[in-house]
Amino acid sequence: MKMSISVDGFVGGPNAESDWIFKSSDEASRAWSVERIREAGLIIMGRKTFEVIASYWPTATGPFAAPMNEIPKAVFTQNGFKGSILPDAELLPAAASWADARVFDGDLADGIKKLKSEPGKPICAIGGAGFMRSLVATGLIDEYHLVTHPLFLGEGQAIFNGVTQPLDLKLVDAKVFPGGIIAHTYRI
Repeated sequence: MKMSISVDGFVGGPNAESDWIFKSSDEASRAWSVERIREAGLIIMGRKTFEVIASYWPTATGPFAAPMNEIPKAVFTQNGFKGSILPDAELLPAAASWADARVFDGDLADGIKKLKSEPGKPICAIGGAGFMRSLVATGLIDEYHLVTHPLFLGEGQAIFNGVTQPLDLKLVDAKVFPGGIIAHTYRI
C-alpha cells in the first residue's frame, strides 16, 4: 500500500481534498514515489478512484505518467462497474492498461488472495480512503509505504480508524525529503 498522509493521520480533507499533497512535494520525493510505482507488477484501486483518474493518466505527462499507464490495473467494486469509461481507448495507446483493467466485484479479501497467488512483481494499492480502509481491514497488506506530509489537516478522511486489533509493524526504511515529507516503509 502506498498512501500520502498528514501528520495528524488523514489521507484526504473532509471532502476528499488532496491538493495539500503537492505543496510539500519536491523532486526527490516525487522520484521516490515514481520508483515505488515502477516496482509494481499490478496497481489496484477502488472503483471511485479508478473512475476519477482513468481518464486523466492516458494524456498526462511527467514522471508518473509512464508507470501509471504501463502497469496493468485491477479495480475493486461493491457497487458494480459500468465497463470501460475510456471509449477512445483504441485511439490512445497509453489508455490500454486502463481499458483492460481487471474488475473484482466480489469479496475484497478473496480478490486480494487471488491476486497474491499469481506470479509476478508486487501489487501496489493506491486510492481513496474507503478502499484503503477496507484493504487494511483484510489484514492482507504486506508492506505499507506511508508518505507523511508536514501539515495538520485538523479533520478529514482516515484509513486506520476502523482497525480493531493492534498491528505490529517493522520499520524497514525511512527517507526524509527536502520539502519536509518523510516516507516510512513498514512490513508486517
